[in-house]
Amino acid sequence: MSERLVIIGGDAAGMSAASQARRLKGAGELEITAFERGRFSSYSACGIPYWVGGDVAGRDELIARSPEEHRARGIGLRTRTEVTEIDLAGQRVLARDLAAGTEAWTGFDKLVIATGARPARPAVPGIDAAGVHGVQTLEDGQALLDSLAGTAGRRAVVVGAGYIGVEMAEALLNRGYEVTVLNRSEQPMATLDPDMGRLVHAAMDGLGIRTVGSAAVTRILTDDAGRVRAVATDDDEYPADVVVLGTGVVPETSLAEAAGLPLGAHGGLLTDLAMRVRGHGNVWAGGDCVEVLDLVSGRERHVPLGTHANKQGQVIGSNVGGDYATFPGVVGTAVSKVCDLEIARTGLREKDAREVGLRYVAVTVESTSRAGYYPGAAPMTVKMLAERRTGRLLGVQIVGREGAAKRVDVAAVALTARMTVERMTALDLGYAPPFSPVWDPVLIAARKALAAVRAAG
Repeated sequence: MSERLVIIGGDAAGMSAASQARRLKGAGELEITAFERGRFSSYSACGIPYWVGGDVAGRDELIARSPEEHRARGIGLRTRTEVTEIDLAGQRVLARDLAAGTEAWTGFDKLVIATGARPARPAVPGIDAAGVHGVQTLEDGQALLDSLAGTAGRRAVVVGAGYIGVEMAEALLNRGYEVTVLNRSEQPMATLDPDMGRLVHAAMDGLGIRTVGSAAVTRILTDDAGRVRAVATDDDEYPADVVVLGTGVVPETSLAEAAGLPLGAHGGLLTDLAMRVRGHGNVWAGGDCVEVLDLVSGRERHVPLGTHANKQGQVIGSNVGGDYATFPGVVGTAVSKVCDLEIARTGLREKDAREVGLRYVAVTVESTSRAGYYPGAAPMTVKMLAERRTGRLLGVQIVGREGAAKRVDVAAVALTARMTVERMTALDLGYAPPFSPVWDPVLIAARKALAAVRAAG
């Protein structure tokens, strides 16, 4: 008899696992059944802001592989079907067909949990009013576009100034909306240190996006028809014809928790390096529902990114299919943009370093994306953290225009290799005036960090 593999979740991690397992084992050896409560599979949620803003022509451009394509490859993908219970002892899951309303049990020999994350919605009155939108799925993106088309008003409020918040602010600005961003923290982009966040704040204001810090939402105000008309904070009210929530996500692990599977401090599933759920030999998990090892701090983190989800799915599929692979961890690299401003970070912020008890030096340098005399050279700010005693690189943040964001990849490699800032200063990076100054901005920061380490003794 063939083994039975059941996968809960039909996006990046789940379908990467299914596809890799199918490459390694044929239908006669492995029967694959995947459950997805939405209508779409294998799509780029990261691309939704660019679809909403008009940079991407349509929804289908974001779909890497349709349900029909998965089925043609021997994967039994059931869309609009939600798993409501995991019975570990009985090795089965209970799934509900959302169209028919029927439920049925499906047995498994191996189980993959790839349930993703859910938007963190502020628990305030009016949060479920018409015109208030999250942007987690393709269905969410379509609902937002329908809402924009259905209102004549041109005032948008974005709640939250993380990655999704700033990207959605740009999308709405591109569509001709008057955009206000309300953020609980003083500065946008809490994944940066506040001094770097101030650069983002100033740039957003300069682009015409009103950014209000220390503004916790207390209520969504509605009109007589129940549609949003304003967003209230302790200090003010901000008129709105549409509201977009960019308040982050939390792991969707309610099923796993009910089944008694181990969760970490951030609510995500805990796995070993092979992405097997700890203490359970036939259960794997990957994607936005898991916590991963931070290679810099040595602690578990929840890092919901499509890059990790796809890699983890590949690892799971290899192990389920009889091969062997591991996912060693992350260094926390992420990039984003708002209009022409590029934002990047990797490794630890000052707050993170203090929390794990690391003594560090922090330096900030101003440079340019190209040789200063070359046309189009744009300013760039690089902040770098290094361990005070050893000089080991701890983190890098970059804010600038064209050519800024992807420079963080140099730092990500250095972090993974546990390089010191002294070793970084000798890196043989590419140089020509159209691409970089003679000393790349990252290397300038490394030189300054090395000087700070030496001065600290």
